[in-house]
Amino acid sequence: MLLAVPAVYQPADYAPIFIQLGLALAFVAFSMVVSHLIGPKRNSTVKDSSFECGIESVGNARTPISVKYFLTAILFVLFDVEVIFMYPWAVNFRELGATGFIEMIIFMTLLLAGFFYIIKKGILKWQN
Repeated sequence: MLLAVPAVYQPADYAPIFIQLGLALAFVAFSMVVSHLIGPKRNSTVKDSSFECGIESVGNARTPISVKYFLTAILFVLFDVEVIFMYPWAVNFRELGATGFIEMIIFMTLLLAGFFYIIKKGILKWQN
């Protein structure tokens, strides 16, 4: 059974979305203001010192980092987002039929082609 989709959306159709967005932003602003006003304000040298994961920082924070770290992180996010598209497809697998299956085969082919390209280029290798 297909649902009827209106051909033209009116601005009033988006009102619930904007109301929810406004309430979320108002809650965030309210929480930040209230926590700033009623929160404790105790400053000390230990509390104001910078540290990373409980370890005292040593040296300059602007040391160069290998670009491979960033490439790996970006590729992880890229492939993670692409895999997220498989969930709605799996949920609606029977309704999509053969057309949906062929589209997913094409999608997976492109995804694997990109993955094999990345492996062939050696982007995921940490050492040369």
